[in-house]
Amino acid sequence: MHAIIEARKVEKSYGSEGDGLIQVIAPMDLAIYPGEILAVLGPSGSGKSTLLRILTGLARPSGGEVIHHGHEVGGPCENVSIVFQSFALFPWLTVLENVAAPLKARGVPAAERTERSVKILDTVGLDGFENAYPKELSGGMKQRVGFARALVVEPEVLFMDEPFSALDVLTAENLRGELLELWQSHKMPTRAVFVVTHNIEEAVLLADRIIVLGKNPATIRTDFRVALERPRDRKDARFTNLVDYIYRVLTRPDLAPALEPVTAVAPRAKAKYQMLPHAPRGAIAGLLEMLADHNGRDDMYRLAAALSFEIDDLLPVVDAAVLLGFAKLEEGDVEITPAGRAFAEADILRRKELFRTAALENIALIGEITRSLGARADHTLPDGVFEDLLDEHFSEEEAKAQLETAIDWGRYAELFDHDNDTRQFFLPEETPAAQPEAAAH
Repeated sequence: MHAIIEARKVEKSYGSEGDGLIQVIAPMDLAIYPGEILAVLGPSGSGKSTLLRILTGLARPSGGEVIHHGHEVGGPCENVSIVFQSFALFPWLTVLENVAAPLKARGVPAAERTERSVKILDTVGLDGFENAYPKELSGGMKQRVGFARALVVEPEVLFMDEPFSALDVLTAENLRGELLELWQSHKMPTRAVFVVTHNIEEAVLLADRIIVLGKNPATIRTDFRVALERPRDRKDARFTNLVDYIYRVLTRPDLAPALEPVTAVAPRAKAKYQMLPHAPRGAIAGLLEMLADHNGRDDMYRLAAALSFEIDDLLPVVDAAVLLGFAKLEEGDVEITPAGRAFAEADILRRKELFRTAALENIALIGEITRSLGARADHTLPDGVFEDLLDEHFSEEEAKAQLETAIDWGRYAELFDHDNDTRQFFLPEETPAAQPEAAAH
């Protein structure tokens, strides 16, 4: 099957060699094929929207080339449309005039513009709103106008940049369902859909194929087909396995995912030391307090908004709460556990006790450090001992980061302390042994 649009070794950098070049997108190959909905996921700053602009010809790559039906794209790509997160409607035009605007720009006669615009408005469920202005519409209706305006030109590829993220949860869910219905019934005059999203479940619900990007610079971490029949059931084990797989790829830089994972993702063998999410203790406490106030359960994306977090900043906080046994993640919702509720409702001293118990029961590295210190006559140990152990499981940089997180959590739980100058662990009631160099001064 021939690709409609193909990126070959495409990369994007800003700045200059002399002033310091910042690479946003590393050289990558990517293709959009007919008959598929392709979803692109990635953390904030991973270049998802920049990649979309390059593929549509709105931005030029710093290297490589974009090919559309065998020809290199040198400007805005013909026969594609974009639906934006912010609706981007003209407030001074009616709904009908907004939808007809791209046809007018292409020189389509007035009668044909009106006929095509009315027809597509009917398709997206806006029959009767032709003469309304954007200010009179709800967010969901505005986005329907955005869909209609993108589809009226009968694009070969429909690009969507976070199309549902500005909408409330129910409206977004309805629009996703309507988009799928139009796609499956072939009422959409388009051969492929390319959607950028933060929402893991949204990607698994919509997509035939999913690409997950890493960042600094953007690289393709995994690219796979979703072999689930439609309609897709969020409670199906295969669905939740895929969500978990993508979640791990997004939050685990050390994970080397297979490029073609099977739909039912096999669980990974448990490492001696789990990957500790780099989450501040205050953020974990804030998440648990928020959940306790929200009847113990809430959607991850609503929580991110309430805490003023980007979703990818919230992910490690949720991961930490789950790892400690304070929360569990089900179907995209975070639910507080009895231990988590006890922590959220406790005073400062009681919280330390609960955190201590949770850390010892659930965090292998913290348990190992605590036991090793207890077994030593002087209750001290150089941190290099544990860094060497961690090097067997993680990169050198990640091993250091893992140790920092363990130190932060262990200190808070008053299980052990750490001297940054001598690089020694010691028990809280102990004083680290004076080093000869320090004694000499």
